[in-house]
Amino acid sequence: MIYYLCFVLFLIGLYGVTCKKNVVKIILGLWIMEYSVNLFLILLGYRKNGIAPILKKGDDIVEFAQKAVDPLPQAMVLTSIVIGLGVLALMVTVAIRLYQRYGTFDITEMKKLKG
Repeated sequence: MIYYLCFVLFLIGLYGVTCKKNVVKIILGLWIMEYSVNLFLILLGYRKNGIAPILKKGDDIVEFAQKAVDPLPQAMVLTSIVIGLGVLALMVTVAIRLYQRYGTFDITEMKKLKG
């Protein structure tokens, strides 16, 4: 069920990107899409009553492998968050420059002012 909610959150972000005319709303839509993918990756690595993936001396490897949480999605999401922050900063910078040049955040107005 929770996977479907991630998909719904992704669709909300996709709607914001494809249907909105405001640059700020498009950026927010991309941000929502990014975090829905991050949430999905974290949910893939979730294991009920899981333990931290730290092997201690004397642990049974087979039992440990059955109970341990997968650390790979966590590492991927941490990397994705850092990259997403950089992309978000770049998009906000471009939006500010567009506003300085055209005086509006509306994409249709920017196309009309093209000259």
